[in-house]
Amino acid sequence: MTCIADVPESLSRRDARIESARSGLRGENVICFAKDWNEEPTSNNHVMSELARHNRVLWLNSVSTRTPKLTSKRDIKKIFAKMAKFVRGAEEVKPNLWVYTPLVIPLPHSRVAAVLNRWILRLTLRMLRSKLGMKEFQLWTFLPNVGPYVGTLGESLSVYYCTDEWSKFTYVDGEKTAAAERQLISRAGIVFATAKSLVDARKKLNPRTYLARHGVDHDLFSAALSDETPVPQDLRTIAQPIIGFYGTIQDWIDFDLIEYLASRHPEWSLVLIGKVLVDVSRLERLGNVHLLGRRPHGQLPNYCKGFAVGIIPYVLNERILHVNPIKLREYLSAGVPVVSVAMPEVSEYAGLCATADTYPEFERAIDEALRTDSPQKRVARSHAVAGESWERKVRDLAVPIEQLKASKA
Repeated sequence: MTCIADVPESLSRRDARIESARSGLRGENVICFAKDWNEEPTSNNHVMSELARHNRVLWLNSVSTRTPKLTSKRDIKKIFAKMAKFVRGAEEVKPNLWVYTPLVIPLPHSRVAAVLNRWILRLTLRMLRSKLGMKEFQLWTFLPNVGPYVGTLGESLSVYYCTDEWSKFTYVDGEKTAAAERQLISRAGIVFATAKSLVDARKKLNPRTYLARHGVDHDLFSAALSDETPVPQDLRTIAQPIIGFYGTIQDWIDFDLIEYLASRHPEWSLVLIGKVLVDVSRLERLGNVHLLGRRPHGQLPNYCKGFAVGIIPYVLNERILHVNPIKLREYLSAGVPVVSVAMPEVSEYAGLCATADTYPEFERAIDEALRTDSPQKRVARSHAVAGESWERKVRDLAVPIEQLKASKA
């Protein structure tokens, strides 16, 4: 039998570090490429906020996954907003979490731009690290196109946290984005991916690829079960039953499905909460469809309390098949019955929600949820996902990271 005394000292120290990592990363400096901090909260925000509890984190606002269109008012507005944020410098938005907007050339597939941006980022990060006291650091990215910078910025190790099949977004150059992501995967020290299908594809390029499914802020969303949590006034004025959704209103929403449900059931109120980025005039003409706009993340449990059913009405295309929707666990934490299109990651929760392949199936699943829901079932749904906190999910990331560090020692 082998005991610690029989193991070489260096090996025992390595194993001890790996074992201690089970409590999560501690005392590290983390610099991450991510979307813009102030956009709708996603796993980017949740993961880095958790890491900032015990580490120092510098969040770099988006370095662009596509070339901006100078004919687009939205793109022009974003350019000026980025310049204003750059002038303000690094801002501490939470304890130990700073957000900075670097000025880079927004040509994600240009080799010349990559060379210049690498030089800009090296100088920028050297200045920021000196100011924030970040000597050795880990480089994390939630963006797929930063392969040219990995290994050139002085990081001790690199992590790619993959949340989507990026090349399938309609607003990017799919072929070039896929090539850029392949480069990143092969260069990254570790790859985490939020869906099993994403892991399977990326493990072929990098054996250090691990499944990291999303978590949930259960304490926040379970407040929907409390008698003290009020339903917002704008929701109270809408007739029940409310079939609700929140999230960005983009081209991945199945508007045909929404229209089908609204026309088939004029007695239902379909409420969509979120920033609208596409033409929704066809929905605005329907009397029982209500577009409320974006609401603060902290208020979403209040809206969930007013939902009779929470829906995930995505267009079931090649991108959506790889999505692991954060709102699934948020709905469930709030106790809300869930009906979703048949996404593989949602099917993992078959005992807690309903999935549908066709519009009639989706309709019947909503009707079934309305007929069978109860306060007891709401509590049971919430309890079922209570152990899937972001704290636990982020803590689990530390073990493969410590294993990689040990392999380099």
